[in-house]
Amino acid sequence: MTLTELRYIVTLAREQHFGRAAEQCNVSQPTLSVAIRKLEDELGVSLFERGKQGVMTTPIGQRVVAMANTVLEQTAAIKDVAAVDRDQLEGPLALGTLGTIGPYLLPQFIPLLQQSASRLSLYVEEDRLPVLTARLRGGELDAILVAAPFNEPDVVAQTLFDEPFVLLLSPSHPLAAKTAIAPDDLDPAEVLLLGEGDPFREQVLAAFPQLRPQGEWVRSGVSGSTLETLRHMVASRLGVTILPQTAASLPLYAPQMLVSRPFQEPAPRRTLVLAWRISFPRHKAIDLLRRAIQASSAAYWNYNTMRETGSSGVLIENRDW
Repeated sequence: MTLTELRYIVTLAREQHFGRAAEQCNVSQPTLSVAIRKLEDELGVSLFERGKQGVMTTPIGQRVVAMANTVLEQTAAIKDVAAVDRDQLEGPLALGTLGTIGPYLLPQFIPLLQQSASRLSLYVEEDRLPVLTARLRGGELDAILVAAPFNEPDVVAQTLFDEPFVLLLSPSHPLAAKTAIAPDDLDPAEVLLLGEGDPFREQVLAAFPQLRPQGEWVRSGVSGSTLETLRHMVASRLGVTILPQTAASLPLYAPQMLVSRPFQEPAPRRTLVLAWRISFPRHKAIDLLRRAIQASSAAYWNYNTMRETGSSGVLIENRDW
């Protein structure tokens, strides 16, 4: 057996679908299927049940997958130990992030990171939280940028900053006349949300439980797959939506198309965290990444404050971080 085969069975057990697992492993579906069948033949057991309803892990398969996970994590630890003697600010750094975070923060902090560590090559991967977590623990990612709460064994999770939620709506909407939005102002029938199972959707519903569908009431056609889809839907006058402030403030439409309004204090917010394996030895690279993210967020808040107040001045200097 090989580490590649172990990575295949771990991914298939997580995805429960050969096509998605092959995509995660960057191989064709036949290649994945042949490798897993070869491993099953070598072990003399069936690790997976294959049926029309999908792929299920057998009882013995669950035990083998758990052991494979441990092997992959230990392999990552070996690589971490070997990296100790290398220049911590040189070479690739693999960062994973969510689709509700990366598109809005990456353009802000990557330039700062490049200014201070020109030999550091940042590789970014965007995916779902379970996939990012598994790839972090398996050593395929060095760190992940996600939202709290995030708790994983043998993983450090450091708080970066809090980001408030805001209401995104058209200027002609009645709520646009208000300076701050109260939770009771929201009409559940017109609030657009991400699809079922998305972590950000659950954060919004936790902050505004009155938006959770009650009984048989479910409005169809109002969910989006990304925050950008929700922005487009609001611009098309299909409703209003709740976004993190960075996503709502991204200039995409003319000012007369979309406006945002804060919520009354205490305003709901999300907490962003940077997580990495305890064994990861490039502490200087992690620290530089953390400071770049925090400095870029400070510059962002300063910029938006000056834009709203009409003031001017220096946003941030390299020595500040």
